[in-house]
Amino acid sequence: MGEVLGKVLVVDDDEVIRQLIAVNLNLEGFEVETATDGQDCLDRVLDVMPDVITLDVMMPFLDGWTTAQRLRTDEATSHIKVVLITARAQDDDRMRGLGIGVDAYLTKPFDPAELIQVVRDLAESARA
Repeated sequence: MGEVLGKVLVVDDDEVIRQLIAVNLNLEGFEVETATDGQDCLDRVLDVMPDVITLDVMMPFLDGWTTAQRLRTDEATSHIKVVLITARAQDDDRMRGLGIGVDAYLTKPFDPAELIQVVRDLAESARA
């Protein structure tokens, strides 16, 4: 096993998608933790301290928009790279994500190779 490329917190309420993302990133050499929704993410983020968070938008309890906003406004987590992964592909949704300050925006269904490349690039910039 080679060097760990970075730590990723995968947040999605859909277990199948959460595991798909986690397995793909793990196979590429990332250390992966998972969370089931936005509140779970916020509860765990300081313990995990990931380089990158992949964040679904449409989740119960606390959606990805609100979660990303809270991550950005908290000094302890504002530096963490955030990738929104969502079925919401409208321009205004992308603009909302950029307005919050997310680092990347991928739409479902996503290409696993593209996701891996985006996470790799963000993890490298986080560690630089």
